[in-house]
Amino acid sequence: MTGAETIDAAFDDRAAADPAAYALMARALRHLAERREEQPSLEAVAAHLGVAPEQFRRAFGRWVGVSPKRYLQHLTLADARAMLAERASVLDATYAAGLSSPGRLHDLFVRWEAMSPGEWARRGAGLDVAFGWFDTPFGPALAMGTARGLCGLGFAAEIGEGGCVADMRARWPEARFIEAPERLRAWVEAAFGGGACPVAPVGGPFQIKVWEALLAIPPGAVATYAAIAERIGAPKAVRAVGTAVGRNPVAWLIPCHRAIRRDGGLGGYHWGLGVKRAMLAWESARREAAEG
Repeated sequence: MTGAETIDAAFDDRAAADPAAYALMARALRHLAERREEQPSLEAVAAHLGVAPEQFRRAFGRWVGVSPKRYLQHLTLADARAMLAERASVLDATYAAGLSSPGRLHDLFVRWEAMSPGEWARRGAGLDVAFGWFDTPFGPALAMGTARGLCGLGFAAEIGEGGCVADMRARWPEARFIEAPERLRAWVEAAFGGGACPVAPVGGPFQIKVWEALLAIPPGAVATYAAIAERIGAPKAVRAVGTAVGRNPVAWLIPCHRAIRRDGGLGGYHWGLGVKRAMLAWESARREAAEG
């Protein structure tokens, strides 16, 4: 197989289920996010990646669904505001239809573990947590899991691996952590390949309600913190909702990146605004391609 064929094969639909196979595309997404204000040309991005422009264009189109130029447009704040204006009502529509989620939730086997106050107070004591590092479209990710499923997923592209480890371990300071990436690999590959994986986030009852509301926001859509507070029956708890969103332990799968400010601004993001922007742009581009 030639070098060009290898590059192309790395991004076909079968290989896309393996995060390692699209490490190069992850670099492309990060580079576009970092250089979005410069609007780099196709040739410039391809040169940065060390591949031919036409190879890059084809691979990007197959994986993301739109051209690199169109993807750059999705990285703007204006796109987030347009999503809010056009699609914010999907949260109400989803519930009105009696669905827990029209998108990703149908691809997951979700098991909620709302902890009692006593269990919460034990801070993970007696809990065995496997962990491992994986390449993803949004940079290095630290995955954590129990016997029930993935309980943690954090991104290190902006806060660094040390910061990511400290953050995730602090959530369950009394747990026993075991480095065992092979226990988690199939779940992580499914998470980023569109397959099914068990998710067992550890949280309190209020947090679980907020996370369930996040799962009701389909890919390519957004909701405001205030809308989420209304949906869970706590309209005055916008600040508490924001805190619960920020404490989501399984980023990407529980899509806290889809929560934005009332004015369409991105607001904050626990793993860095660059990561949030890339996630929203990727989903919006994929939705546009599907609606074609």
